[in-house]
Amino acid sequence: MPRKKQPVQRKRRQKTYREGELSSSASALKPKGAFRIFSNYKLFAIIGAVVLIGGLALSASRVGSGSSSTSNTGVRGQGVVRTTPNAEDATANAGTGNTKQYQTAPALIIDPLKTYTAVIKTDKGEVKVQLLANEAPATVNNFVFLANDHFYDGVSFFRVVTDTQGQIHIVQAGDPTGTGSGGPGYTLPQEPTDNETFGAGVLAMAKPNEAGAPNNGSQFFITTTDEPTFDGKYTVFGKVVDGLDVLKQLQPRDPQAQQDPPPGDRIQSIDIQSS
Repeated sequence: MPRKKQPVQRKRRQKTYREGELSSSASALKPKGAFRIFSNYKLFAIIGAVVLIGGLALSASRVGSGSSSTSNTGVRGQGVVRTTPNAEDATANAGTGNTKQYQTAPALIIDPLKTYTAVIKTDKGEVKVQLLANEAPATVNNFVFLANDHFYDGVSFFRVVTDTQGQIHIVQAGDPTGTGSGGPGYTLPQEPTDNETFGAGVLAMAKPNEAGAPNNGSQFFITTTDEPTFDGKYTVFGKVVDGLDVLKQLQPRDPQAQQDPPPGDRIQSIDIQSS
């Protein structure tokens, strides 16, 4: 019985392509036009790396400046720790533009028989004060010396106190540190006078905070209302003759009662006139 012929399998010819050449079916699937960019994996990797690095840099910059982009919703002054500057600290004194300090009190430079007037130029206007050289010569001499040496230039009215109705009744200045503890570097004993009655417009010396006994230095205060409780306690050495209304316009502030008081109005200069 003859054998059945086995079918012969012919080997199909396989087409080869050169590098970069695609078959017709593959080329039909290849992105065309603007979509060709999506097939470039290297370009996608580079773009991704640039975006990632840029995002990290932007996040770091926002973290560094985060305090400026957030609002403070806390209580005014909450968490603030302030140290009291020393009168000898030039850095602290620089805040008011005055770093002058003296080792001793000044020698007598005034004539008690003359009339002296102080013109205090402030941010809100001028205040004219007649100095009582015949009643408090040592105190007036000290004040005139400091004014002529520009000690008070730039020093603020660091304490402007209001009453229960919100009206200013006392203004205090003469402290280069603006804290109530500063002075010129020396002290003078309190000078008793015949006139120590405190009505509106009285100029008197103020003792620094924490001073063991009343003494005179550079700090002074002016009353804008009658203050009988002050009678006999401070050296009176002047009387406001013009500009009392200017003092009533000063910025109220009290560093003894406020943790973060607003900036105070400043003394631009004090001009001493004699006749």
